Amino acid sequence: MENIQSKEEQGRVSDAPSGHWVYRTLSRSMWPYAQLARWDRPIGWWLLMWPCWWSTALAASAHAQPGAPLAEVMPSLWHLLLFAAGAIAMRGAGCTYNDIADQDIDEKVARTRSRPLPAGKVTRKQAWAFLLLQCLVGLAVLLQFNSFAIAVGIASLVTVAVYPFMKRFTNWPQLFLGFAFSWGALMGWAAHFGSLELAPVLLYLGSILWVIGYDTIYAHQDKEDDALVGVHSTARLFGDRTKQWLIGLYGGALLLFAVAFAKAEVPMPALAGLLAAGVHMARQIRVLDIDDPDQCLKLFKSNSVVGWLIFLGLLGGGVWAAISPQF
Repeated sequence: MENIQSKEEQGRVSDAPSGHWVYRTLSRSMWPYAQLARWDRPIGWWLLMWPCWWSTALAASAHAQPGAPLAEVMPSLWHLLLFAAGAIAMRGAGCTYNDIADQDIDEKVARTRSRPLPAGKVTRKQAWAFLLLQCLVGLAVLLQFNSFAIAVGIASLVTVAVYPFMKRFTNWPQLFLGFAFSWGALMGWAAHFGSLELAPVLLYLGSILWVIGYDTIYAHQDKEDDALVGVHSTARLFGDRTKQWLIGLYGGALLLFAVAFAKAEVPMPALAGLLAAGVHMARQIRVLDIDDPDQCLKLFKSNSVVGWLIFLGLLGGGVWAAISPQF
């Protein structure tokens, strides 16, 4: 029986997880493409999806009145499924594009030199073709929404296009990742109302700060290699002051989320989710050891818990409105 746990023997990427379904169910010829899309590391599409789901839930419960029908204050299940599918497709496309743009850098970094392109498992032509295929899937998802949401979604491509190159020119590539990964905060509202207001814009700005925070933690894994190859990051910029910066970034994110909730006039119980998320963020900062790459990765991944807490808080607010008596 083939040993799927041996990364070297199975042609796996060095930092890929062991025993993932990708390596149990897909043919070996498909593994490089799964690795390009990071199907074996789903945290990325979860983090891309959360602002979409927050915005969808925020829009559904906006201005909810006591006694409102539950169906009217709950987010559209169809929209949630579409955003999940779109997040998987576009996160995969973004990672593939990033690997194409960063092949010369990935060849010099220990954690990334075993990725499919620098390791020669796929050609650049094959990677471009796979990128196009994923973009077509993302387009098919986008076309299910209204025309305004489609236009908003297309506009996001600008942020996706510039991000991979920012680490070469600025100490703030995480800011540009925030622009791209937070775009869903606009999309959910646009899909629900066919327009935008201040509330989703504030949600977007808060999400940008959240992304900068969690990706700074992630970037501490590579800071030594990044310094050697001349790649910039907020991890290198903040250095030993990372915890202080995280307090400001996460605190600012929570404040903007709270103001977004107030502007949307969502039911007060939704704030419980923000409070719980704040506790989780505070714990991340308290225990963080920027010189422990394994812990940095673990704390980075734990931000999906933040996503769940905020989303469930918004759902709870909608339920609260539905069961509250009318006066």
